[in-house]
Amino acid sequence: MNKLFSQKIYKNYFNKNNMDTLTPDQRFTQTGLTLPPAPAPLGVYKPCLIDGKYLYLSGHGPVQNDKTLIIGRIGEVLDMEQGKLAARQVGLTMLSTIFTNLGSFNKIKRVMKVLGMVNCVPSFEKHPYIINGCSELFAAVWGTENGVGVRSAVGFASLPDNIPVEIEALFELV
Repeated sequence: MNKLFSQKIYKNYFNKNNMDTLTPDQRFTQTGLTLPPAPAPLGVYKPCLIDGKYLYLSGHGPVQNDKTLIIGRIGEVLDMEQGKLAARQVGLTMLSTIFTNLGSFNKIKRVMKVLGMVNCVPSFEKHPYIINGCSELFAAVWGTENGVGVRSAVGFASLPDNIPVEIEALFELV
């Protein structure tokens, strides 16, 4: 499934004519993926905040369609491919928050910054590979020019509820 998704993503990712004619909403529909429910805050924070022309998203975890979380540490319970899929699921959760609050992906002009946090064993060194699961999804929705921003991918000894990946992001609004 991951390889097929990646192949589909890259076909759309590099097909400039396709990217010029489709809206972000249409591009998301082309992925064939489903948005999980947008998570409610479990603490004292806002999941998203609009300030002027920017949308800030708080750290999101990998919420599944049944509202459960993907859990487990990469290099211990999950392998790299499972970690990358978990990061893609975080991206879907973030898209769900965007859609719930804005009503359309078309209201986002570009991805500005992504910070990906990976719950992994100390010897794990492929943090960027894991976070590509989210970055590839954003590129599929907003294209190579607007869907890829600056990024950090770092390892942590633990994350809340033992989730494998947490990601926060900054977007520029149209």
